[in-house]
Amino acid sequence: MERQLISIRWVVAGIVVGIIGGLLLNQAGGAQARFFELVALGADLFVRLLRMVIVPLVVASLVTAAAGLDTRYLGRLGTVTMVYYLSTTILAAALGLVIVNLVDPGVGAVLQIAELPKELREQKPPTFADLLRNLIPVNPIDALVRADMLQIITFSLIAGIALNLLGERAQSLRQFMHEVLELSMVIVRWVLYLLPVGVALLLMRTVGQAGFEVFAPLAKYMGAVLGGLAIHGLIVLPTLVWLLGGMPPWRFLRGISQAMLTALSTSSSAATLPVTIRTVEQELKVPSYICRFCIPIGATVNMDGTALYEAVAALFIAQAYGIQLEFTQQIVVLFTATLAAIGAAGIPSAGLFTMVIVLQSVGLPIEGIGLILAVDRILDMFRTMVNVEGDAGGAVILTNIVGRK
Repeated sequence: MERQLISIRWVVAGIVVGIIGGLLLNQAGGAQARFFELVALGADLFVRLLRMVIVPLVVASLVTAAAGLDTRYLGRLGTVTMVYYLSTTILAAALGLVIVNLVDPGVGAVLQIAELPKELREQKPPTFADLLRNLIPVNPIDALVRADMLQIITFSLIAGIALNLLGERAQSLRQFMHEVLELSMVIVRWVLYLLPVGVALLLMRTVGQAGFEVFAPLAKYMGAVLGGLAIHGLIVLPTLVWLLGGMPPWRFLRGISQAMLTALSTSSSAATLPVTIRTVEQELKVPSYICRFCIPIGATVNMDGTALYEAVAALFIAQAYGIQLEFTQQIVVLFTATLAAIGAAGIPSAGLFTMVIVLQSVGLPIEGIGLILAVDRILDMFRTMVNVEGDAGGAVILTNIVGRK
């Protein structure tokens, strides 16, 4: 435990250095352009190190988990996992709607619309059939190369169940996947030694690009999003973990602090995945077969923070345009934000792309996304923390509800 506390102190020091350094870079402007390029390069290299291990880690985790569990236990675990993830995501989106209706952050807002990136302007909302179709990889190797996490999860679970049914005949393949998993975790431990430096570089780049002058016109909107995330992350999820998982909130939050700080700096549930798995196993004492089953799935489909953000952002945009959304339209926003969050990739600013779906579901102009572009990356850091917290909380709750094998 002492080693963990020392590590957290270093990470916090990295956060402080990153924020101060970012502010200095922002004030210096073009004079420090070369140094900023070096900071950005270092930040990219750190994220690449984390993302390098994601695909082998997810495949090995899910295959070994599915292959090592009784099929009836696996069925119960999968069912409770999806019910928990869906329930907390809907709860987060509903909380976002309540807050934005109470605060009205977009009423009377006079904001300049930023130009939308080309890929956002050309974004086409997928149909429900498209979402189902995308679950099944036509070519698993292609899915691995593209790091399509939904397809990788589907293939890995199917392969793991098949290994389970083959029994002793596939013992050598089971052992190989277990060794791939152990290899991935060794690499994760190495990367974690660089965590304080990586956090500092990532925050320095983000703050250096944004500065603080962009926050003033969007202060009320940011307050609504951050307030909702704080309520969900500090009250709702810890309370659920306490009531359903039997773990006191302070122990839960202290145990996942390293994963949450990594999420803050990377803005990516996928990049944080190796740290989340290691932290939940070692600090929260969740069995590895549960951890390695539910957390990779959660990093892809469980996006509480993203759902809350999209619900708040959609109503903020409506208010800024002077459009009054009726109760039934807000219900549509609730469920669309939930489904869009589930479909969001675990990468930085993925919520912007799924925001198109939410806005089009109630006839709001997608150009409204330009209102919130300036602060999206900052908010993305905090909503990713809540996404990762939800994954960790799910592992604790599943251990208590489903029981140990």
